Amino acid sequence: MQKDNDILIQVSDNIRIARTKKRLSQEKLAEMIDISTKYLNMIENRKANPTIVIVIKICLALGIELNTIYPTKDL
Repeated sequence: MQKDNDILIQVSDNIRIARTKKRLSQEKLAEMIDISTKYLNMIENRKANPTIVIVIKICLALGIELNTIYPTKDL
């Protein structure tokens, strides 16, 4: 089983990768999901542990499956 920090690293990195692939700024994505840019920056830089609600909102805003952020093969 993965450790909490390993999960946070993977989720944070995959959020950043998905956002940049969609060519969205942190400011735009944060606005789309109604969180502060600072909080999104903290998520992407592994300084904040987002709730599942926030992760799902990010996925919906980016038009991606939750599986993209955290592949189920790792479970």
